[in-house]
Amino acid sequence: MLTILGFLMIATFLVLIMMKKMSPIAALVLIPALFCVIVGKGAHLGDYVIDGVSSLAPTAAMLMFAIVYFGVMIDVGLFDPIVRGILKFCKADPMRIVVGTALLAAIVSLDGDGSTTFMITVSALYPLYKRLKMSLVILTGVAAMANGVMNTLPWGGPTARAATALKLDASDIFVPMIPALAVGLLFVIALSYGLGLRERRRLGVLTLDEVLVEEKETVLVTAGSGAGTGLGKEGAATGGSGTGTGAGSDEEDDDDFQGLDPNRPTLRPKLLWFNVLLTVTLLTAMIMEWLPIPVLFLLGAALALTVNFPKIPDQKARLAAHADNVLNVSGMVFAAAVFTGVLQGTGMVDSMAEWLVDIIPAGMGPHMALVTGVLSLPLTYFMSNDGFYFGVLPVLAEAGAAHGVSPLEMARASLVGQPLHMSSPLVPAVYVLVGMAKVEFGDHTRFVVKWAALTCLVILAAGVLFGII
Repeated sequence: MLTILGFLMIATFLVLIMMKKMSPIAALVLIPALFCVIVGKGAHLGDYVIDGVSSLAPTAAMLMFAIVYFGVMIDVGLFDPIVRGILKFCKADPMRIVVGTALLAAIVSLDGDGSTTFMITVSALYPLYKRLKMSLVILTGVAAMANGVMNTLPWGGPTARAATALKLDASDIFVPMIPALAVGLLFVIALSYGLGLRERRRLGVLTLDEVLVEEKETVLVTAGSGAGTGLGKEGAATGGSGTGTGAGSDEEDDDDFQGLDPNRPTLRPKLLWFNVLLTVTLLTAMIMEWLPIPVLFLLGAALALTVNFPKIPDQKARLAAHADNVLNVSGMVFAAAVFTGVLQGTGMVDSMAEWLVDIIPAGMGPHMALVTGVLSLPLTYFMSNDGFYFGVLPVLAEAGAAHGVSPLEMARASLVGQPLHMSSPLVPAVYVLVGMAKVEFGDHTRFVVKWAALTCLVILAAGVLFGII
């Protein structure tokens, strides 16, 4: 009976959030609460939730302060030189432009927010694609795949969800996965090179002076001006000019291609090297595990705010600018405490895992991590990350544990499908991507699915080869 109720609870949760009848946060709270009563353990609901919240508090803190930190770094212009450098590298060579798309999307993905990554990448490179009449689905496809690989960062969402669902430390999941993810990112860059060569053969290599401009438009990213970086905020404003043909020098043309508003009031050019050093130190400390990740980002966010915005009203304004995203993410984590707490506390997970173990062929049991990696492709594409990590992964992990597969291996394998997941119709950020690039979602899907799936399989193969999965 517990098995049936467990699967019914997961199915109800998935259907409601996929049909958008309930928000993920509401579904994570109300559905398990209802089923806890149905199981007959409603009196213990408070205990389940308190236990869950206590275990998830470090993960919520990490996400909150990581979003604030990287939001501030975008505000103060840390990524502006990178954008300008990539645009200068690209010039009017289609091959360089496509490779630059992958590099820019990967670098900006450090903030952990897909919408911000896509807004910055598209706003910086869309004028070049339009001028050279390049395929815009390449822009959206490459950006989505690069972001999908980087989306596995501990503060990006999936890793935090896996850690939350299985009650693990996010750094224990992510750090050993770095070699496999690096291989995946190199594959995306190599794929971008191949796609760029194809575009170069089709279009040739031109100078900007030779390109006829059909329309003049520039996009200024609101993330840098404090409009927030929450999912679903299509905060791009279309300006009037700024993409002229460049009758002068290449340097003048480069200055025209500005993806971030160069005059936003939050810029701190005199503090650029401090912010670079702080970010490099923070990422190094995270990889070397000098301190727990939540502590690192808490300290980093406090330092970044204090040094870049010494006046308290300015600090409050920066926090307010990123409050929507912080609230959404931290709220999701604490709501998940109800779902995972009820699933575990009532015994439904154990019951479902026993059933799953019984139906899996005995020969496949020791390879549950590999099975999970393969399943993550279709499951994370056809359902949200909330549904997969909170609804399916715990069941697969329990089944794997019965065959001696550690939860850490299962958690790492579950990250494999992210390059494909970022193009899922259930991901709000992908609509920001295709909307800003003026690409039909169907065209984007037809182009990206095969390449994204191949990227996932490359990461999985690398993980197995390196003994990570």
